[in-house]
Amino acid sequence: MPNVFLLYGNDEFAITRKLKDFESDFTDPTTADMNTTRLEARTMTENDLNNAVNAMPFLASKRLVFIAGPSGKFNNPSTRKKFLEFLEKAPDTAKLVIYESIEPKEVEKHWLMKWADKNKPQVKTQTFFLPKQRDMPGWIINEAKNQGGQIDPPAAARLAEMVGVDTRQAGMELSKLLAYVNWARPIHGSDVEAVCIVTSQQSVFDFVDALSQGNGKVAQKLLHRLLENEDPFSLWGMVVRQFRLLIQAREILDGRGNKDDVARALGVHPFVAEKTTGQAARFSMESLESIYHRLLNIDERVKTSQITLDLALDTLVVELAR
Repeated sequence: MPNVFLLYGNDEFAITRKLKDFESDFTDPTTADMNTTRLEARTMTENDLNNAVNAMPFLASKRLVFIAGPSGKFNNPSTRKKFLEFLEKAPDTAKLVIYESIEPKEVEKHWLMKWADKNKPQVKTQTFFLPKQRDMPGWIINEAKNQGGQIDPPAAARLAEMVGVDTRQAGMELSKLLAYVNWARPIHGSDVEAVCIVTSQQSVFDFVDALSQGNGKVAQKLLHRLLENEDPFSLWGMVVRQFRLLIQAREILDGRGNKDDVARALGVHPFVAEKTTGQAARFSMESLESIYHRLLNIDERVKTSQITLDLALDTLVVELAR
């Protein structure tokens, strides 16, 4: 039986859902809390890891240890080797669940993947990649069923246009839509327009447009409107994803590509490709990379409770608009 599980991909919503499955292995909530440790690789110490993995379980057969994003911590050969050797010696009393955000093109060369392949069956891997844009309507229809409801295919297509391939956002929008129809009938296109208009991807496009033009007042107004109707972490994911798309689109433009090339390469809807291409044209690659590093820094500060996400987003607007 494996005692190390490696979950990887770029669908953070699916990975988060899978993590909850591991938590459900505990039948007693009290026992679960006492035998579960969650570690952020970037901030954990060697003692944190050792204590979490080697401690004896309390009134349970195993301890559950989550380790998030080891790539951000073990980025040189010596520390990486030591980390992997530690994992290989983990006791049977610990179940280690490692999860990593990885784009499809990075998988083959990633050191964690190579290590996992060499250590089967002790290490079990599961992939979680975002659907292609063309597959999102089908994903939305299935997710509606998972949530106990139904959505018409045209409504699913419209929602897919709004959220792109952001599965977390799609799942949250479906929850609101099913509550709106009280699970009594299928969701129609008019419901999507009525409920999702403020939180649609268009609003995020408008927000990034304002930032790219240095219009802090408009960007701040749009941000606060989104925060009134949106979970901050969901909004954060949408903003990060949009800047990730902008970097990829900028690379394509620098290679003399156009919006059609962006749509094909990124697997996004033509509407999304057109908006993203227009925004990418207003940024240099250097400025986009600088912004993305800021986003990573904010992510780390939020996860280590140095700043709230609401305040971090407000600060980001001020810095970028300046």
